[in-house]
Amino acid sequence: MANHKSALKRHRQSLVRRSRNRAIKSVLRTSIKSVRVAVEQNSQEEAQAALKVAIPIINRAASKGTIHKNNASRKVSRLTRSVNTMSEASAQ
Repeated sequence: MANHKSALKRHRQSLVRRSRNRAIKSVLRTSIKSVRVAVEQNSQEEAQAALKVAIPIINRAASKGTIHKNNASRKVSRLTRSVNTMSEASAQ
């Protein structure tokens, strides 16, 4: 482990950031999973409600730097597309 004062501070900061990022990612994965489960069960109302909850969580993770903004955009796009195709399939 480091001995310099600045390196010790950097280590403390990295531990705090790691725990914060892990918490954000955990919430992120849970929200994405809830959308996917609702889509698999073909429950349109639950899927749309879960998507409305998941999109701000994904965007928040991107704004904090936990995930890249393009990664967030891709996740939102794919989840939205899966919910929309499910609703189109049920309409026909």
